[in-house]
Amino acid sequence: MSGFKNPLGDRTLRSGCSCGAHASQSEHERACTAIPDSAADDSKLYGRLVERALLQAIVPNPVQRRAFLQGVGASTIAAALASIFPIATATEVFAQAGKPEKPDLKVGFIPITCATPIIMAHPLGFYTKQGLNVEVVKAAGWAIIRDRTINNEFDAAHMLAAMPLAISLGLGSTPIPMSVAAIENVNGQAIVLANKHKDKTNPKDWKGMKFAIPFDFSMHNYLLRYFLAENGIDPDADVQLRSVPPPEMVANLRADNIDGFLAPDNVAQRAVYDGVGFIHSLSKEMWDGHPCCAFAVKNDFITQAPNTYAALLRAIVDATGYASKAENRKSIAEAIAPSAYLNAPVTVLEQVLVGTYADGLGKVKKDPARVDFDPFPYESFAVWMVTQMKRWGQIKGDVDYASVAKQVFLATDAAKVMKEMGMTPPAVSNKTFSVMGKPFDPTKPGEYAASFAIKRG
Repeated sequence: MSGFKNPLGDRTLRSGCSCGAHASQSEHERACTAIPDSAADDSKLYGRLVERALLQAIVPNPVQRRAFLQGVGASTIAAALASIFPIATATEVFAQAGKPEKPDLKVGFIPITCATPIIMAHPLGFYTKQGLNVEVVKAAGWAIIRDRTINNEFDAAHMLAAMPLAISLGLGSTPIPMSVAAIENVNGQAIVLANKHKDKTNPKDWKGMKFAIPFDFSMHNYLLRYFLAENGIDPDADVQLRSVPPPEMVANLRADNIDGFLAPDNVAQRAVYDGVGFIHSLSKEMWDGHPCCAFAVKNDFITQAPNTYAALLRAIVDATGYASKAENRKSIAEAIAPSAYLNAPVTVLEQVLVGTYADGLGKVKKDPARVDFDPFPYESFAVWMVTQMKRWGQIKGDVDYASVAKQVFLATDAAKVMKEMGMTPPAVSNKTFSVMGKPFDPTKPGEYAASFAIKRG
């Protein structure tokens, strides 16, 4: 494999890395974290790593080691090492230690653009690249995703970012330790109203209306509640909020069962495409850079199959990085449009992913950041969601915000894999931000949750 240099092939005296095989320490680190492209490359890679380890043990001083390499020659040293140490056996053992314990996996998803990295990783080969045979399984609703993941029918799943927090806390289900290994998307939601409400763009006029959200434990629920409350509307007293699976929202809008919804952008754009609704506002107008969905796993999956988990996370982070680039968005729209995935017109998905879209009110708008993809699971994202669970009475009693966030949102794992995949992770796992102009300090969550005029409890 091109990413690895022969550890015994350095014939010149260089001042580079700790093993003596590379021109610099950075080159050494890149080589040591490169991902093999094939089984043959795996074998060569592991053999070279074993040889390198042996040589370092015999000649620990890097300057002396490079001089030794120059004077004796790589092939002679390799033969000598093989004569005194069972390199082939060690290589086989080492290779087995790095391979996925369970290469055949099922990953559940809901057919929305929020799941783009998880879905596109299948047709575009990101899972295969990591030695995994992944079946991505479409589910009808979030309760199904939750239950099938808890029951081990899914090895991992696309979840709303708040769901692993709720499951870990035992809200709405038996408490099961869950982890958010990566964020799937940021932004990417919209408030949509039925066409009959084109004269009600002021949210203060929305009393008595019925709105759909995908799930109680969702950014959609918390953002819509936040938006309504900031406009003087009590979401539990002045309007009705109903949980409706995203694939059913447009049909419910058409049938006049609901007046509007806050939902993933492909659902919002489909309402415009079908002529039954218009986009009132994008969720990024409330909080630019907010998380939405996540790649989630049960904690016991991580402990029982650590190599599989690592390979799966590499595939997701790699796909997320690919999706973050604007030049890839049109081809991604084509890849995820078929019935096995989103079952949506390519033009609808392009409008979402590219950000040039019809709003249903006769205008074509442009916003390249309508949806974006960044895998880093900031712990402050989790803290904010837990404050909203507390605000709306989903959590009773005291809660250790920081501890819950750190246990569920695996920022350290994500940072490590982002570096492996050539990405630059944030230097810190918490950050401040504002929601509708109100600053959020993750170090003072209790004060924040109690500061709202409209809340429960």
